Amino acid sequence: MAIQIYHNPRCSKSRAALTLLQEKGVAHEVVEYLKNPPSAAELATVLDKLSMDPQDVMRKGEAEYKDYIQGKDLSRDEMIAVMVQHPKLIERPIVMNDLKAAIARPLELILPIIA
Repeated sequence: MAIQIYHNPRCSKSRAALTLLQEKGVAHEVVEYLKNPPSAAELATVLDKLSMDPQDVMRKGEAEYKDYIQGKDLSRDEMIAVMVQHPKLIERPIVMNDLKAAIARPLELILPIIA
């Protein structure tokens, strides 16, 4: 079971999740999603694993949210496309395995993913 973490090294919550993976000895792949944004298909898969809609994993305080999402009637695919273009909108960290994912806020939410 492969573990991936969508990671932003500047985020304390993301660093804490990465440290937890390392302390538990969990083999994982780090995806610095700001440098290497997911494709629309990859992001759709992540959302499916989270059982969430795009709105549920968006950072609503970002200027890009106000510019491209807020107040607009966008489809799921359109919101995903905006998130791919502006990965800063993606909440972090997201830890996932082959079947499911969790946003590590709070950190304990990822424990079932890495068990």
